[in-house]
Amino acid sequence: MDHYAPERTGESDMRLTRPWMIAGLILIAPGAQAQLLGGPVGQVVPDLLDQVGGVIESSGLERLSPARLADTLIAARAARIGDLLRRHGDMVELDDRREPARRGVILLTGADAASLDALRAAGFGVESEAVEGLGLSIARLQVPQGRSLARALKDVRRIAPKAQASADNLYFPGGSASGAAAGGLASSGTVGRGAAGLIDGGVARHPALSGPIEQRGFARGAPRASAHGTAVASLISGTGSVRGAAPGAALLVADVYGDDPAGGGAFAIVRALGWMAARGVPVVTVSLVGPDNPLLAGAIRLARDKGVTVVAAVGNDGPAAPPAYPASYAGVIAVTGIDGRGRLLPEAGPAAHVDFAAPGADMNAARSDGGKGAVRGTSFAAPLVAGRLLARGSLTALRAEAEAPMGKARGFGQGIICATCRNND
Repeated sequence: MDHYAPERTGESDMRLTRPWMIAGLILIAPGAQAQLLGGPVGQVVPDLLDQVGGVIESSGLERLSPARLADTLIAARAARIGDLLRRHGDMVELDDRREPARRGVILLTGADAASLDALRAAGFGVESEAVEGLGLSIARLQVPQGRSLARALKDVRRIAPKAQASADNLYFPGGSASGAAAGGLASSGTVGRGAAGLIDGGVARHPALSGPIEQRGFARGAPRASAHGTAVASLISGTGSVRGAAPGAALLVADVYGDDPAGGGAFAIVRALGWMAARGVPVVTVSLVGPDNPLLAGAIRLARDKGVTVVAAVGNDGPAAPPAYPASYAGVIAVTGIDGRGRLLPEAGPAAHVDFAAPGADMNAARSDGGKGAVRGTSFAAPLVAGRLLARGSLTALRAEAEAPMGKARGFGQGIICATCRNND
């Protein structure tokens, strides 16, 4: 992979650092800012991902007007991406849509031999990859040194017009959790078919996670315990001090972050989905958010054909943000969050559709240091819906237990799941 500084020219680059956008961040207390950003550096590196604190209420965001809140959340998103590029520009760059992606990598499907030969002749490195469980063949292209990802994508689409080219876009956890990331990994060997799937960071040992857990890494340094992955896992299958929506359920965990600054990429998530499809996982929680990506969209369709239902969070970038993926894909169960009063979280992001709401604030989850602590974000609503779907066995049964929101409130999808699942005792 080539290492060169990302380009910084043009109007679209200026949008990352306009003073009015950064100035909006002064509205957010430091701890709450980490909540909004999903942790420092977009929660890409687990050590940074886990060092967050504070709650949104302390920043006064819930008292802002909708327009002011939208501006603040847009500024926070821009700052997150800008910080990621500044810190890890040797590994991350923007694609042709100004979305963060792994530097110098293009993912290609549907290319014939002649197109691949033409790409090699044009200076691209070509490696073939087969995704386990999905029957999916991918060509991973290395961009020629000195060429931006945005330009290279245009070149590839011109050289191989019948193929589908994607950047290896990055996806960020939709919420933050506290606790040191240094805890040992939860592990109990191999789990059988029918386990709940989790694509996230690694899961730490915890007294509440007494059920079978198997973990596999899909990034450098993975699997590695993370606070976010541990919290989400406890809300699926926790018992005792943190009770999940499907207590004691076996977990198959794919760590797509490890210690890789460019972790959480589309290719890693696709490989994780294939592993879960091959292992007979019926329900997978993906509490990660990013842009539309053709490779990821196709992999989700293939996984669904294999009997895998994906439950995804809508993210926390606010209603003015771009639609959240994978939550916005057809066939994915999109979940938003509510607070302790049954209100939608003001920071909850949009999706092309919302299927259910579940608690995402004023609640506790497992900490990676063995205790439990407060969490906030749509990340923590999604596992409650996934756990109930696993326990109920069908979407029809899940719909039957959904509770209507108070009054004539909109935006809750088909209703509230697991309204009392907060572990606040």
